[in-house]
Amino acid sequence: MWQKPWGYPESIVVVAGTLLIGLVLQLTVGAFDFYLLAFPNNIILGSVILVAAIGMGLSASKSSFIRWFSGIPMSVILIIAFVFLTLLMGSILQVKSSNTKLGLDAMTSHWAFVLVYTLTLLSLGVIIVRRLLKFRISDYAFHLNHIGLWLFLFASGLGYADMERYIMYVREGETEWRVYDDQNNVKELPLAIQLNDFDMDVYPPKLVVIDRSNGDVQPKDNPDIFQIDKDQNTGSVFGWDIEVQEYIHEAVRSADSTYRPVPMPGATPAVKIIASRNDTILEGWVCGGNQAQIHKTLPVDEKYSIVMTVAEPRSFRSDIVAFTESGEQTAKVIEVNKPLSVGNWTIYQYGYDNNAGRLSSYSSFELVYDPWLTPVYAGIILMMLGSLTMLWTGRKGKETSNDME
Repeated sequence: MWQKPWGYPESIVVVAGTLLIGLVLQLTVGAFDFYLLAFPNNIILGSVILVAAIGMGLSASKSSFIRWFSGIPMSVILIIAFVFLTLLMGSILQVKSSNTKLGLDAMTSHWAFVLVYTLTLLSLGVIIVRRLLKFRISDYAFHLNHIGLWLFLFASGLGYADMERYIMYVREGETEWRVYDDQNNVKELPLAIQLNDFDMDVYPPKLVVIDRSNGDVQPKDNPDIFQIDKDQNTGSVFGWDIEVQEYIHEAVRSADSTYRPVPMPGATPAVKIIASRNDTILEGWVCGGNQAQIHKTLPVDEKYSIVMTVAEPRSFRSDIVAFTESGEQTAKVIEVNKPLSVGNWTIYQYGYDNNAGRLSSYSSFELVYDPWLTPVYAGIILMMLGSLTMLWTGRKGKETSNDME
């Protein structure tokens, strides 16, 4: 141990010592406050890391310590430590602020994670500088992978403090630019959203039998459910045989208490059924209702009724126009997993009035501001190109070897 040149044993001890120091700091001073690195502090720290990496890379030929720090053993152990901490992060529910002394439930603010991340960023930077000093065109795959990884780690880590998240509620026909911050104070954003329309699709609902005296679904311990399905019109629920005669996904109640198909915001699913048990045969409409229409049940005896459950949402969407301070307007219909990007802002469909369903008068959006998103994407693209070139190089080398044989 500790005889030059250093290798894996020394690397293991140094990285393990770093993790131990991080744990001690976590237990004594508490979690690391990443928001201390908000602009311009992250730029200053990033510049220091970059200058240090360049300086160490230029001095590597004269220092065995720098050659070890940017060598394979140290890189491998740092990667193992980083992956280990990442696995902990993925296996433990993460929260914004740690609720435990160890801080494993807020890993990105854990001192061990911060120290390993910093060492990884610095070591990787020195490796890149050393290889660039001996630049060869044939090493393009190495440069793409390592520069892409460094850029991704640099931007995603140091840019974390500049990221902002808000929930904005916008009513139909109105324009909103105000949100509430973490201290529940009103904040005006340089971005406004106009909600033109909100709409949603629902799955076919279910039929259940309830006790009219208390509304409990029967049987109480293990409720029996009949799923309405256009391909299966028969079934049973709580001892009653059900036959679906007609199902209308968007129905409106008529004056004679029947239903007819009318596609409109206030429409609701309705079904005409025949319920039979022994010698009893009942026929009628069942509807779950909404804020625009009253529900309708089918009583089966003096105690129980067949009712329709609330239809579960299949998808929901908002037709919006986003405005920026510069006067830019962007119109789009956004859905879950189909956001809208406007400059450094990303607008996600977040929610609606769950009680009103399709008749919700507002839509809620999650707004994420991330000015470091472009370099993060650039790093990912470089890594993808590096991986593709490595695959191509390996395939080309295999073909050359086969030709020689």
